[in-house]
Amino acid sequence: MSTETLNDTPRIERLILMAERIIVALESDIAVLKDGRTAGLATNDPEIQKLTAIYGREAQGFDLRIAQAAPAPLRQRFVAITSKFREVLQMHARMIARVKNASEGMIRAIAAEVERTHAPSRTYGPRPGYAPQSSGAMVFNKVV
Repeated sequence: MSTETLNDTPRIERLILMAERIIVALESDIAVLKDGRTAGLATNDPEIQKLTAIYGREAQGFDLRIAQAAPAPLRQRFVAITSKFREVLQMHARMIARVKNASEGMIRAIAAEVERTHAPSRTYGPRPGYAPQSSGAMVFNKVV
């Protein structure tokens, strides 16, 4: 790579700005999930999803040498925002996993209860509402 492509300050600035917007959305999601709601998640917003996809493409094509060649204040800002982004993303993943586990646990409990109520209460006894039919021999003995 030439030194011209290594000194890509606008690209680093763009990554920092996108990361900051995504961090705000993730922190908003964390707050909503802590309140026990899932309807108001910011990451469900199409604009945030598009921004995340763009950030992923930009970050995938980013070379570490570009960050190393950046001016010191910009590099420090980039490292700080990247570490904060990683922390917030991990917290968001933990919150999503908790909500998923809780909802799956409720579904399993409901399914087990439905299965229990539909299962017969006694497996070998007479069924409720079932009147045994008399055999023909009993009828004959009654007549005689």
